[in-house]
Amino acid sequence: MNIIKYINSDKSLWDDFVKNSKNSHFFFLRDYMEYHNDRFIDASLMFYDNREKLIAILPANRVDDTLYSHQGLTFGGLIIDKKIRAEEIIQIFSILIEYLKEKKIKNFIYKSIPHIYHKIPAQEDLYALFIYNAKLYRRDISSTIDLREPIRYSKGRKWSINKAKKEGVKISISDDYKEFWKLLNVVLQENHNAQAVHRLEEMELLANRFKKNIKLYLAYRENQLLAGAVIYENENIVHTQYLANSRVGRDIGALDLLIDYLIKDVYANKRFFDFGISNENGGRYLNSGLISQKESFGARAIAHDFYELEIQ
Repeated sequence: MNIIKYINSDKSLWDDFVKNSKNSHFFFLRDYMEYHNDRFIDASLMFYDNREKLIAILPANRVDDTLYSHQGLTFGGLIIDKKIRAEEIIQIFSILIEYLKEKKIKNFIYKSIPHIYHKIPAQEDLYALFIYNAKLYRRDISSTIDLREPIRYSKGRKWSINKAKKEGVKISISDDYKEFWKLLNVVLQENHNAQAVHRLEEMELLANRFKKNIKLYLAYRENQLLAGAVIYENENIVHTQYLANSRVGRDIGALDLLIDYLIKDVYANKRFFDFGISNENGGRYLNSGLISQKESFGARAIAHDFYELEIQ
């Protein structure tokens, strides 16, 4: 096997491989990964077998003597060919470790891809990490609805949705990210003393580049914006990248109605509806109120695992 560091001329090859891999996601495409390349030193790698066929890629960035399976992405370990087998993944990790030694890398931080994002089973990397004594140092908890099963809302959630309908809340798809971003940052500032991870200009850029994957839905009563959701749509799974609810929206159930509309009308043919994580402090603190809200829609836990591999 052979490892090649990604360069710009590999873009088409990289993107084609992502689209045909067994654990692909649109944010592994270079047009997504590179929207914030001013913040990260790209160190992505491409793995070839002895027939010079590309069999795996690794989105990555480097900080000093640490390699990350990309800090600018929610997750992203090895992206692998559909035909690859467990023994080959172990070999990939073996040559990767030798490569990292040569590059004076002392630590490798690996964010595994949750299984719900796999087209077909693709957890060979977790076994290889075990073989090479990687340490699980962080676990986030995400809440996901299996849309193949009956949807089971809590009584309170049903009541809130019906209230929003009676109040005349209407849902529509939109491209007005500017209006939503005002609401989003107000809500984040009030509740978490924070701002959105993406700047407005970045989100507009990404939404324009990935029209089929990134969508904005807004909830209004008359002309008043009450709630909104930025959706990341990936083949079999839908993820709520951002959710926001105004004070009035909370009082009349606007966001609940919006989520209900997405689950039962827009994305009923998908396999999973993922709300994202509900923890802080490196996974050690569970936001009970936040996860309870997601679970009231019938969502249950999926783990996002982070590993550290010391390069001896």
